[in-house]
Amino acid sequence: MANLDIRPEDKNGVMILHLKGFLDAYTFQDFENRLSELIGENKVKIVVAMDELDYISSAGLGVFMSKIGEIRSRGGDIKLTQLNTKVFKVFELLGFTKLFQTFDNIQEALESF
Repeated sequence: MANLDIRPEDKNGVMILHLKGFLDAYTFQDFENRLSELIGENKVKIVVAMDELDYISSAGLGVFMSKIGEIRSRGGDIKLTQLNTKVFKVFELLGFTKLFQTFDNIQEALESF
């Protein structure tokens, strides 16, 4: 069974979630719970750093879709950064790159808020 490590970092009110491992049917609930916690704390400016994310499944993608409406309705957003080629292709193929802004590095994503 694959694991997902989620390391949060607060940069001047913007939460960076560093993902490492696999975001799939076994781990998506951890990511969903973390986003729910941030929403509950009204920390809705979120950067998801994926340079160490090895794999994302439809369950993982579903978390982004299930939370983005609530986050944006509270004046926030989710920005994606450092997607490796394999993960980026999944996002692009499913049209997620039209729904979520992607950036090459964390600093660019932070500056976009």
